[in-house]
Amino acid sequence: MESLSLADSKLRAASLNPSDFTKPFLDFMTNNPTVFHAVDYFCKKLEAKGFTKLSERANWEGKLKKGGRYYTTRNGSSLMAFVVGEKYKAGNGASIVVGHIDALTARLKPVSKKPNSQGYVQLGVAPYAGALNSTWWDRDLGVGGKIIVKENGKIVEKLVKLDWPIARIPTLAPHFGAAANGPFNKETNMVPIIGLESAEADKLDAPEDCFASSQPPRLVKALSNELGIKDYSSIINWDLELFDTQPAALGGLSKEFIFAGRIDDKLCSWAALEALLTAVDNGADKLGTLSICGLFDDEEIGSKLRQGAASNYLNIVMERVIEQFSEGRGLTNLVAQTNANSFIVSADVSHAVNPNFLHAYLPDHMPKFNVGITVCADSNGHMTTDAVSTSLFTRIAEKSDCKLQIFQIRNDSRSGGTVGPMLSAATGIRAIDAGMAQLSMHSIRATCGSLDPGLGVKIFAGFYEGFEAVDAEFEE
Repeated sequence: MESLSLADSKLRAASLNPSDFTKPFLDFMTNNPTVFHAVDYFCKKLEAKGFTKLSERANWEGKLKKGGRYYTTRNGSSLMAFVVGEKYKAGNGASIVVGHIDALTARLKPVSKKPNSQGYVQLGVAPYAGALNSTWWDRDLGVGGKIIVKENGKIVEKLVKLDWPIARIPTLAPHFGAAANGPFNKETNMVPIIGLESAEADKLDAPEDCFASSQPPRLVKALSNELGIKDYSSIINWDLELFDTQPAALGGLSKEFIFAGRIDDKLCSWAALEALLTAVDNGADKLGTLSICGLFDDEEIGSKLRQGAASNYLNIVMERVIEQFSEGRGLTNLVAQTNANSFIVSADVSHAVNPNFLHAYLPDHMPKFNVGITVCADSNGHMTTDAVSTSLFTRIAEKSDCKLQIFQIRNDSRSGGTVGPMLSAATGIRAIDAGMAQLSMHSIRATCGSLDPGLGVKIFAGFYEGFEAVDAEFEE
């Protein structure tokens, strides 16, 4: 099988300039605050590159061809994009980069209208994963997500975003003594304020038994105005969340940092999707493999919903593709063969070294910004990295002119987890955990390097481009 390499054995991805990706990443982060907006953005990027959307509810028979580009979504919050190489045969391997798009947030409760308190209008929200932590105090919060609407006899989904400061969770001044020091109750002490009560403004012209009547009237009006909805009772339901409205920005004296919300893990997800598009430009659709980018929801809460990595999403997409090229051969055998020939990069952010807490790190495991992707290891299986996967990924890095860093947490701390182990265990596919480093993980506002989005694109594009040739170097 052909490799897509330059004469000096370097991949075409080696020529990518990481700084070219900085501004596009900043724009993406500012304009797509929710998981639904991120997936919508990715879909538009894919379609602009000639990818065809496939519905999971449709029969894919006869719709796939070698050299084709396709994508599918689930729940509007997870996405699977793939390229079928022109020389692909069922049983050949797949180069797979997976990540998660969801981030810590506060989601509106099913009934988000609360009784006014001392003249304040408040909003009922619930923490998603570790949100509503101390970094959520005194932030300018917008509201966004998707709304389900009955329109012309059909039920449709509409994305919405109120990106001016709608809500705020106010701290108690230190002058109040012990009450201002916590601990704080997320149910009673961290309820956002969204306005001052107004007898006229807080009226809603809608039946009492409709969904809109269980929500703050002025919020319903603002959202409806944004979408041009005239009949409030046509709103069937919604999935809305709060987000920090402060734009993503370059920081540091030489603008070497990116300050943004939701870096975990829109950083690696964005880089993975951009890498797939870049690899197609570099001829990945001419290979004998499948190139797959899988972006999941719900990683921060365990991945066990249908749009999460513990679902059948990756498996079923791969099986449907393999079946279309099976030529009557047994699907079980071909799926097993494909998995054995494939490789997963589980792309999730890692921990950059924090200069104020050096005692929390192992001396030789301190990732830095603007250097390269970090390979994450864990002796207790919270990461899927091993010697074989690291060796293969190192060869990809060499051929892509990329540097690798390494991180493992100290023995007296506990590692976080990723989607890597669950996907690798479910499929038997070789895998590595590797992602860009960041500071302030799980804060409402975090930091990464200004070159790190582009460095992620570079290594992932090299993986898509070079996996087939590099894998041929490894014995079973």
